[in-house]
This record gives sequence, structure tokens and C-alpha cells, in this order.
Amino acid sequence: MVGMEWTRRGVAEFIGTFALVFIGATASVYNDQVIAALAYGLVIAVFVSAFAGISGGHFNPAVTMGFFVTRRISGPMAVFYWVVQLGAAVLAALLLRWILPSQVKAVHYGAPTVNSVIDDGKAVTIEAICTFFLVIVVFATAVAAGGAFEKIAGLAIGFTIAFGVMMAGPLTGGALNPARAFGPEVASWYWKNAWVYYVGPLAGGALAAILYEVLYLSRREDGEEEPEEIGAAEDEAATDASA
Repeated sequence: MVGMEWTRRGVAEFIGTFALVFIGATASVYNDQVIAALAYGLVIAVFVSAFAGISGGHFNPAVTMGFFVTRRISGPMAVFYWVVQLGAAVLAALLLRWILPSQVKAVHYGAPTVNSVIDDGKAVTIEAICTFFLVIVVFATAVAAGGAFEKIAGLAIGFTIAFGVMMAGPLTGGALNPARAFGPEVASWYWKNAWVYYVGPLAGGALAAILYEVLYLSRREDGEEEPEEIGAAEDEAATDASA
């Protein structure tokens, strides 16, 4: 059933994105950059491993953008993912606003900020590059035929986020994910430099996906299987059931 499949994917994306913001934003408030980066990476490593077989384990509008521009997810499904991801991020941040002490409002419930030592142009470049690395790893491990998904994809993706946040955190807050920025921004109504956390990750994610698609996935060796599109498993299951 189409409706049930959308529900299954939506719930998976909601849980993973909610966990990322709920854990990651709190870790960024109360810990140094290394601990916060490890928290982000561990959350993603765990939930990609748990839900990649259901929704693809995006938990990030920039990753969904990469799948959309390479036609691995339909337009309506991409919009659905974005709504779910942003909604989960807002709910997580609002829950943190209720749970955490009122003093945490001074740091905007973990909303990322641009360090005054750099300008917005440099900040958006950092966010784009680190998200580029993330989406390249997603495509290399979890999308490419013969990729290492079953063995290391969740861990590789989590580690990529961790080292990205370690680098970008002191300069931009290391969002690498529009949802990660959007939730705390709504909860604190703090929008300074907000565009950096949407333009940078979405552009970096789209570029990485297109580059990997053109250089590797569209030039497969003869006999190599076509990378499975999101939703293909459902279609195959339906075909088998009707046989």
C-alpha cells in the first residue's frame, strides 16, 4: 500500500531527525566541540544503521536534495521528507526549550552561529564543503552498487559528520544539515546568519550527489547492477507478491 509505505518512511525519518536535534543540540550546549561532534556522529551512525533499509536514513534535507537531483527519489517524496525532517527538528527543539533551564535560551537552544572571525561567505563555504563530504560518503557507501552499506555505511556516515563538526563547529557551529539549524532557530526565534545553514548544505549536498552520479554511478562497468532507487524494494516486493 502506497499510503503505508509513506507512513513507514516518514516515521523513520522523523525519529532519526528528532534524535539528531534532541541529542545533538543538547550536546552542543553542554559540551566542547569534540564531545558534540561525537554525539552527532553516534546518533547518525545508529539511526542510519537502524532505518536505512526503510527510508534511506537521510535525516537531513541536504541528503534528500542529493537523492532528488539525481532522481533517486521523486519530487513529492522529497518534499514529504523535507516536511517531516523540519517538523521533527522543530518538535525536538521545542521539547528542549521546555526541558532545559531558561538560561539555555542565551545560546539559542543550540542553534548554530557564525564565529565573528569569519564572514558569511566563508561560513557558507565551510558548511557546503563539509556537507559535500557527507553526501559523497552516503553515495559511496549506501547508494553505489557494491558499496559497503551492510558493513560500514552507518559508521562511515557517522564518522564523516563527526569530523565535519569538529572542523566546522568552532567557525559555523557545524550544522551540515538545514533541519539541525531550523529546529533550534524556531524554538529560540534566532535567525542571524540563518541563510548560511540552508544554502551551504543544500548546495554542497546537491553538488556531491551530481558529481558521484556522473563520475561513478553513470559509468558502471558492464554487468554491474543498477543502484537501487528509493522505493524500488517496495515495487519489487509488490511484483513478487503478485507473481
